[in-house]
Amino acid sequence: MQTDRHPGRSSVRRSRAILAAGLLAGLLSLSGCGAGDSASDASSGDSKKAISADERGAAAGKTAQDPQAAGVSSAERKKPDALPAGTHVIRTATLSVEVKSVPKAAAAARSAAESSGGLVAREETERVDDTHEMSHIVLRVPQGEYDAVLRDLAGAGKLLSRTSSAKDVTDQVVDVASRIATQRASVARVRKLMDRAEKLTDVVALEGELSSRQASLESLLAQQESLKDRTTLATITLDLSEPETVTKDGDDDPGFLDALGGGWHAFVTMLRWLAMAVGAAAPFLAAAAVLLLLWRLLPGRLPGRRAPRAPERSESSSTPPAS
Repeated sequence: MQTDRHPGRSSVRRSRAILAAGLLAGLLSLSGCGAGDSASDASSGDSKKAISADERGAAAGKTAQDPQAAGVSSAERKKPDALPAGTHVIRTATLSVEVKSVPKAAAAARSAAESSGGLVAREETERVDDTHEMSHIVLRVPQGEYDAVLRDLAGAGKLLSRTSSAKDVTDQVVDVASRIATQRASVARVRKLMDRAEKLTDVVALEGELSSRQASLESLLAQQESLKDRTTLATITLDLSEPETVTKDGDDDPGFLDALGGGWHAFVTMLRWLAMAVGAAAPFLAAAAVLLLLWRLLPGRLPGRRAPRAPERSESSSTPPAS
């Protein structure tokens, strides 16, 4: 039997082997944890990518369902006063503006309405005096350009008054459309009955019923057209006027020129009245002058008037006395 001569060396080798095994086990455990963390990170990254891809797919699907969504949002940013889809509103406004020149302001208002796609429904212009004019204009502009045109008209001069109103007639539009559909179906049914009618009395009765329902349908169509016109084009009533120039004198007391003007006016008035008096008396004076002339020229021809006789001389007075 052989015994170990160096027991200390063997114990040192065993401790080294145990330490090496412990280090190897620690390295293996650390590598396993790192691999697990990287795998978890990779799986979380893949899940995030999948979620973002799903979100992009959902957004693409929503855009595919509503291809005008982006356009509507941009239009709403440009026009914050745009109405929701399916809303029908009647808009009216009345403006009173004081401007320097009514003809120029009226021409600018007509240009603003026509450039926006509208029209001039009515225009009335009258001259107040020799220097002032007034104009009354009724404009029809599209609903989308209503606010812009209103701002342009109000900024043309001094705004005196402004009144605007908006009436929602969506329910009325929907009701008229529903009644039109019902009335059309009713007219179609009556026409089918007329095609199958055989008796003359039935045909006459059905014709009267058809004409009545057709008249109701035409009335509803007229209401629908009127609503469409008023909801498509807004109405703006514009009153234009010019400022009145008032001249104020610094001194209200009459002066020399005022007295001279008053005297001249009185003198001219007196001459005018004298001329009128002479003109009124001229026929009578002319007739009197003619009568006087005839009386002077024809003294012997007038009845009851004799020519004067010369006095006779006596003989005693004619013979001279004897010396």
